[in-house]
Amino acid sequence: MKRLAFALPVLIGLAACNNPGLAGVRGVTEATAAEVVGCTLLTNIRMAPGVYGPVLAEPGLRYARNMVKDEARAAGATHVVFDLARPGEPTYEVRAGAWRCPA
Repeated sequence: MKRLAFALPVLIGLAACNNPGLAGVRGVTEATAAEVVGCTLLTNIRMAPGVYGPVLAEPGLRYARNMVKDEARAAGATHVVFDLARPGEPTYEVRAGAWRCPA
């Protein structure tokens, strides 16, 4: 039973390391619209953060942005351009364009 009590948190931690929303996404660069001139738009991606509020808003937004980047990578994108949010207003949806740029 003690082994199970130790193994469960370790397994949960390892699972979190493989979750791109928590661990981040490599191979996709955040860019501005000016930086993707001459690149090919592959798709537009939308995702709603799963949590809101004064405590969980930032982690929820970071998770949603990472998941958008993961979806962009799966589509073959090298860059993402996130729509700008208005400062001070809550974000209910993360929107971005997934772009493939030449190397």
